Amino acid sequence: MMTIDEIITRDEGQSFDRKSIKIDAKGLAVTIVAMANADGGEIAIGIDDKTLAIEGVDQYETKLNELLRAPLDFCNPSVSVRCEKLPCTDENGNENHILLMQVPASINLHTNQADEAFMRVGDKSRKLTFEERLQLMYDKGERYYEDTAVYGATIDDIDMDAVAEYIKLIGYTKSPLHYLRENNGFVTTNKQGEEAVSTACILLFGKKPQDFFPRARTRFIRYEGIDEKVGAQMNVVKDVTFEGTILNQVKKTIEFIETQVREHTFLGQHGQFVTLRDYPEFVIQEMTVNAVCHRAYNIKGTEIQIKMFDDRLVYESPGKLPGMVKPENIRHTHFSRNPKIAAFLKAYNYVKEFGEGVDRIYRELEANGANAPSFHNNDFILRITVPKVTENELKTGKRTENRTEKLLEIVPETSQETSQKTSQKTSQKTSQKTSQIIIDLIKEDPYITTAKMAEIIDVDRRNITRNIKKLHDQGVVRRVGPDKGGFWEIIV
Repeated sequence: MMTIDEIITRDEGQSFDRKSIKIDAKGLAVTIVAMANADGGEIAIGIDDKTLAIEGVDQYETKLNELLRAPLDFCNPSVSVRCEKLPCTDENGNENHILLMQVPASINLHTNQADEAFMRVGDKSRKLTFEERLQLMYDKGERYYEDTAVYGATIDDIDMDAVAEYIKLIGYTKSPLHYLRENNGFVTTNKQGEEAVSTACILLFGKKPQDFFPRARTRFIRYEGIDEKVGAQMNVVKDVTFEGTILNQVKKTIEFIETQVREHTFLGQHGQFVTLRDYPEFVIQEMTVNAVCHRAYNIKGTEIQIKMFDDRLVYESPGKLPGMVKPENIRHTHFSRNPKIAAFLKAYNYVKEFGEGVDRIYRELEANGANAPSFHNNDFILRITVPKVTENELKTGKRTENRTEKLLEIVPETSQETSQKTSQKTSQKTSQKTSQIIIDLIKEDPYITTAKMAEIIDVDRRNITRNIKKLHDQGVVRRVGPDKGGFWEIIV
């Protein structure tokens, strides 16, 4: 809870405003709506917002009740604010109270009584234009641009072979045309009896999607060095654009990026070759799928750009983080700007499980010794930077040392125990105890091999394989990546 001194001295901005008790309830509703449409905030009522004189609210009971009703009477839909009174001494030296109104960020678009939408920008509540209001509705999921009819598009613009392939995959038994007319609003009929084709339909099944959405494409640019240079110093060494349907873009983009990813193989301490990639395979796939799947297709002035530098991979996608998703909660908050496109890609196994992909990106990078991705939003472009896994480790050798240190932490101690105690203990250990030891070993070193586990525990390798299969079937452990270069992951 803020103190009165903090309320007086705090700068007004995106998430904080001061209002006089004399403000009109309709005027207060504008600020409430603006904060709810943005990231939420707090409004301190009972302080003159020009002179900062503490008026208090106790002596204005009728007026206070009007203001308390503002979120209900003058906001559409109503905003669920939380209010509390803070004790203070007013400008006349009397004991009094300030009303602190806490406005939550909302998943809905809110308007005032006049059906005007506002957004908090800095310390102002700015009225939104029609286009901005529509964009906010897309961002909050109140409307989906993928459902919008494409002007001039007809059934003839749809590749029925692509539809046939998809319905076979999902087990739909009617004809491709029946599927389009009966599912997901892909093809609808308006009041004039004319058929309309949705944006999602064109992007997923169109013969030439770029005829209608010229910038609905993915561009990969590789730079030499760590900076993006232009003119005479331009340092672009690869510049490739992928068009076609969303599925084609995803496939071709991932395949090409894989040709640009370097692998580094070295002999580990225990005579086993270890392979490190600049970027984990799953991270490349998930980042590419997210960019294509969640971009704002109503923003038509630019394409998705994937930029590879010597030290990072940068994904730039039209649109802000959607809905309630913020950098601080993105690992565990799921929102789909284009749910029909996401469901389509899930059928092709490009979307694994809704909501878990970003969290796994973090875990994959962390497991490989890399920093977490960073997020930056400007007016209409979301930029996500993925650090190169091996940049620091290759320069310093820390990656090799860290992995070796993990093995050394396990092996010497276990080797000593093996020479003295293993013959006694292994005969007494049950399968359950072996499984627990396997879990402990994986926690210590996710890259440990089954052969090394068998050596440490002093059991047959087939015993290890059986226990790992049991742990996998129980949902306790899974393998991430290939046998060579992959690692183990404890799920629970």
